[in-house]
Parts: sequence; structure tokens; C-alpha cells
Amino acid sequence: MFGPWQIGQMSLARWERVKVGGNLSGAIVAGFLLFLSAASAHPQDASPNQEVVAELLFSTGPESYQGTPYFWLARFSLHLTLGITPKSTHQLQFLWGSKNDERTAVVVINGKSFPFSAGGYDGFRWQTIPLPADVAGEKYEIVVTAGEGKAAFLAGVRLLRPATSQETKDDHVSQPSLTVTTRQDLDAAKTTSVNIQLEVKPVTTGSTAPQAGEAFPEWRNFWDQPSRRNFSGEAATASEAEIFLEAEENARRAHEQFFRCRRYLDGWLSVADPQSGLIPQNLRPGGNVWTPENSAADNYPFMVLTAAILCPELLEERLFPILQTERKLTNRLDRLPDAWSFATQSFARSEIDLARVIFGASEYVKDGLLPLTEWLGPSPWSERMLEIVDDIWKHAPRETPWGRIPSDNVEVNGEQLQSLCRIYWITGEEKYLDWAIRLGDYYLLGDHHPTLHLPLLRLRDHGCEIVSGLVELYVTVHFARPEKKAAYRGPIYAMLDRILEIGRDPRGMMYNWIRPQTGEHDAGICDTWGYNYNGIYAVWMIDGHEPYREAIRHVLRHLPQLTDYHWGSADEYADSLEGAINLYNREPIPEAAQWIESEIRDMWRPQQPSGIIEGWHGDGNVARTALMYALWKTQGVTLRPWRDDLLVGAVRHGDRLYLLMSAGEKAWEGKVFFDPPRHAEYLRLPIDYPRINQFPEWFVVPRDKAFVIRDLGSGRTQRHLGQDLSAGLPVTIPPNTELRWIVEPVDKP
Repeated sequence: MFGPWQIGQMSLARWERVKVGGNLSGAIVAGFLLFLSAASAHPQDASPNQEVVAELLFSTGPESYQGTPYFWLARFSLHLTLGITPKSTHQLQFLWGSKNDERTAVVVINGKSFPFSAGGYDGFRWQTIPLPADVAGEKYEIVVTAGEGKAAFLAGVRLLRPATSQETKDDHVSQPSLTVTTRQDLDAAKTTSVNIQLEVKPVTTGSTAPQAGEAFPEWRNFWDQPSRRNFSGEAATASEAEIFLEAEENARRAHEQFFRCRRYLDGWLSVADPQSGLIPQNLRPGGNVWTPENSAADNYPFMVLTAAILCPELLEERLFPILQTERKLTNRLDRLPDAWSFATQSFARSEIDLARVIFGASEYVKDGLLPLTEWLGPSPWSERMLEIVDDIWKHAPRETPWGRIPSDNVEVNGEQLQSLCRIYWITGEEKYLDWAIRLGDYYLLGDHHPTLHLPLLRLRDHGCEIVSGLVELYVTVHFARPEKKAAYRGPIYAMLDRILEIGRDPRGMMYNWIRPQTGEHDAGICDTWGYNYNGIYAVWMIDGHEPYREAIRHVLRHLPQLTDYHWGSADEYADSLEGAINLYNREPIPEAAQWIESEIRDMWRPQQPSGIIEGWHGDGNVARTALMYALWKTQGVTLRPWRDDLLVGAVRHGDRLYLLMSAGEKAWEGKVFFDPPRHAEYLRLPIDYPRINQFPEWFVVPRDKAFVIRDLGSGRTQRHLGQDLSAGLPVTIPPNTELRWIVEPVDKP
């Protein structure tokens, strides 16, 4: 029925305590308290006819953007008390973050609740929150939680009042009973007459609160200690014995990723909408909606991938029906999907917003359906990908001298470039390359060049897509339309050279954004650094421009300098690690492997015993990167059906694979699957260039190539074609027993 694809919060310990009256205090229960005095005001930010009554900048925020600490509402809710009598003349403002997108929140002021959203800029701006007309009481009690869309991230709060008003004199303020600051600001703190109390609570996801420690402590010894399962058979050389010890360690490291991904899958399936079966975009209030750009693009696909690798029965029983339902319910404009509300079992928006529909559809394709196709090959998910792309271009609204394109948004157009180039190779249909060239001409031959014309270029998410997309087109026309490559060569090199010139720090880390015309750049570094380097390396692969390769080798060598760097959410760790794994696959520099090992467990710190990680759509990206890491440790080999006492790990030396498999107290029967060269057999790519959301290939078995397997336990030798190895070899593993195989190619079938 299904075809080839069926081959199957941060730890609270990281928080600083605060000083209250000179002593450390504040017990951690479900959440924790920070009692802070108001910080010094910034009157220059207020209008001339206003004055700042009180202001608090969140200097202890656990994450930062452009050097500004903040709290992200996806992970924390803010509970504020302002000790001043409410007045109709007051104005409440939050220092509201945006990454060129819209951010949402639900605000409750003295019991009155309403949604609020703002954004469309890069950085932080003071946004005025409307006060309820009838707000009353002796003080302000304010709660801020995440809204339905992208969760807001806030860097401060302030209260304003008219600068010259009799009411100013009459304001009753409570005198602060505490002089309290964060530890790092203790000596420099300034207080005002208004006491501000801030309570920061971790957001709970479902019935289980985020854990400060290990979600699965009972498994820690299994992952950290050698299994010592029995092996009896042919004696290995001393060097081979060492290699199999390394393979056993790799097996335990891979097991942790497989185990956690399996729990992640169970956790999210448990919160599916009972009526539709669809997955909510997050587990916060207002999150009960399926969105193409979030649920479909970032979470659901990696639930599918987890099932495909570990538990194929769930693929057919639970994950494929979600695709069928999504196709049936959410198509809004021809076959383009839109957000679906669980509460109303109807579209979340009453009217069609074409720009929003195209954005969501494009995200679903590039971030979700395309990586699934990279692993599964032809499948119902690749069919969905093709129909969505066709209809994006059918309804493309933006007129240009080269024809209509889907958007003037660099994120959407960059995603389309990446998708169209790969789909062109998959299908062989020229229309997909024609559409991609239309976008390439718009950016490279017109007046929208990313570094020659655009005033600001984001090198992080929501902007870096255009860099990777244009490079994927450059690689594609190198093989398919050489005359177009000649036209693009100068503009491509101008873009990449300028990024390397002003867009990276001495370690090679890329800044969040650059201003190409002035040379200005953000002080912060981006977690998507590897996505940009993918493109730079791809150009080296086809042109041999050595400075581009050296740029990648430089950043990989310097990764250990970021061992203690806090990337932010688990999703941001996942993106950074993905880039490192993908590039390490091409340039196996030891320092890169060392850094990957140091960070992979930090990525998983927020996972809860339920399996859910942070309770939003970014959880899927954690599973994506975890599977990438695990497949590195197994060199692409998987066992099905997976069981939580199974170990599989491998080490490659030259053309030879050393493979270790073992079972626990109970014998295991199933199949062992080897990885085909998917870039060639599934995508039909001419070369395996690095690209976002791919799954790197390690030890691959081309279908017509012959391999010999030597079983060191039995002493037997088997001979198989690659197509047999990728289809799966039957295997039985006795209880508490280790199998050791050496697999290598032979010259003739």
C-alpha cells in the first residue's frame, strides 16, 4: 500500500538565585520567585509629555537576543505586581522582542484578559499594552502568557504617566519593603518609589511540569556504562577489539537518542486532538490548533520519522492517518493548507489570508515534507509535497519582470528555492527548475541581491533561507543549465564573500544579522550558522574555491570554544548541532566531534518524563537532530522493530564497517537495515552537497554493489547486494549476547 518508504527548559539549576535583604532565598517548588526592585528608568525612551513611574529590565533573563536578556513565554509565564493604584492615565509597556515576525501573548490585568500581538521588526521595542477601561484595585496584578501564534519574548516592563498632572501628585504608591536585586546588579541597583514583584513560572506542558534534573534517571547507568553482554566467537586482533569497544560506546550513545525520541513520540501522540487526531502546535493556553507552519512543518514530520526508524507499526496506525486527515480537513485554497482549530473543528481564521497561507505551506514543504522525502524516498508525504508546491506557484501573487513569484519575503522565497531545486532532481520536471530560476533572476540579476541591495540580511532563521536557497540553485544549474551558472557566478560569490567578510566572529560563528552596505552586524551569534556554511561548502564542492572550504574547517576547529555557550531553547541547540553534524560528515575534524558530544545532552535537558520536551512545535526539531546524531553513531544502520534493550553501534574504518548489535534478557528477532545512498537513489541528486534538514549518509550500500559480511561470533561469511542490505536482513540475537559483524564491499557482484 505504502511503497518504498515503508523500509521501514532549561534546567532550573542554571538559574541564578537572587538576594533578598542580603541573604539567598526563594524556594523552588513548581516555579520560583524573583523579587526585584524597579531598575533605573530610561526617560529618553518615553515621549516628552510622559514620565516613567517604574521600569524593570529583565537582566536575569536566561536567553538573550542582540545582547538583550529576555524571558520567552513559550517556556515561562510572567506574574507581575506593580504597587501603585491604577489610573486611567497610566500607560503600561513591555520591551517586546521580534525577529521580523509577529509575536503573541495573552495579558491579564487585574482579572481582565485579552490577546496582544506585535512585531515585524528585528530586536526589541517598547510596545504599549492597552489597559482595561474599568481597571480597579489598589495595585496592578498582571499575568503574561503565550498566545496562539509565535510566543512573545520580553525584555522588560515599565509604567508611564503624564509628566505634568495633578493626578501625578495624588498617585498612591506602596513603599518598597525590600531592596532586592539580582546578584550581578546588587551594587549598581537603583530603586524608585514603586515596588515591582516579578514571579517567573516555568510553563507546564500537559500534566507534568518541566524537570530540573534527569527525566529518565533509571537509564543513566545503561547509557554511561559498558553493557558487558556476552560475546563468544572468533578472536579479534587487538586493534579490532578496540574498534568494537568504540562501537559498543557508540551503541549506548545512539540508544539514548532512540529512547528519548520514542518517548517524545508517545508524549505527543498522547495529546493529539481526540476528534481530528491532529497534533496541537503547542501545549499552552490557546495552542489547540494545527498550523501548517508549526504543527505540520516542525513537529509532525519528525514524529513520522521517529516511527519510520523505530516503530513502523505506529507509522501506519497513527501517523499516516494524520496525513490523510490533514489533507481532508485543512486544504483552504485548492491544496494549500491553513490553520485548523480544535475548539471549533473549522478553520482558525474566517477569511483566507493568501500571504499567510503561502507562508505556512512553504514552511510545511521545506521544513517537514522535504526532510521526510530525504529519508523515506517516494511516499504519500512526497506526494503531498508536490501538490502543495504546485499550488503555491499556481497562486503566486507577486509580479516581477521575470514572472510571478510567491512572495517578497526572503524566507518564503529561500524555502522555495531549496524545495524546487531538490524536487527538480526528484521528478525531472523542468517547470520546477524554471520556477527556481525565476527566483534566482529576481535576486541575483535584479535589484534584490542579498548583499548588494538589501539593507539588512539575517543570517539566522527567518532570513538565512535565501542564502542556502540561492546556493542550491547555483549547484543545480551547474549541472542542468551551465549558461545560467555563468550568469549567477559573480553575484553568488559577491554574496558569500561579503558574508564571510563581515558576518562572522574570530571563531567563525556567524552573527544574527549584517548590514552589507555599512559593515555593521549584530553582536550576537546565530544557532543557524551551519545552514549558511552548508551553502559555502557546496560552492567549494563544485568550483573548488579553497577559501570556502577553509572557512568551514576553521569554524569546526573552533567549536570547543563554545562548549559553555548557552544557545537558548532546546530547538536552538538542535539547529546548532544539526549544522555541526552535517558539516562534520564532510570534514571529520576531531574538535567538531568533541563539541557535538559535549552539547547533545544539553539539548535534551528540558525533556519531561512524559516524553514531551518543551511542549511546543520546536520539540520536533530536537528529535530531528537526535536522530541525525544516532545515525552517525550507527553509521546509518537501524534495527526494526526497535526495543528498549537493543543496542546497535558502528565504527567505520576506510571501506570497512565494524557493526555491533546486542539484546537484553530476551532474544530478539527482526531485521537489520543498512542505509542506501539516498541522495542518489531517492533524490537523484548529482552530488551529495550539504543542505538543511538532510540526514547525512555515513556507510552506504549502493543497490548494485556487492558486500561481504563476516560474523565474528559464528565465523560465517555472507555475501549480499546493497539492495538486499537496504531492504533488511533477518537477524536473531540471543539473550544477553553481542553480535559482531565486519562489513565491507567486494569488487564484483
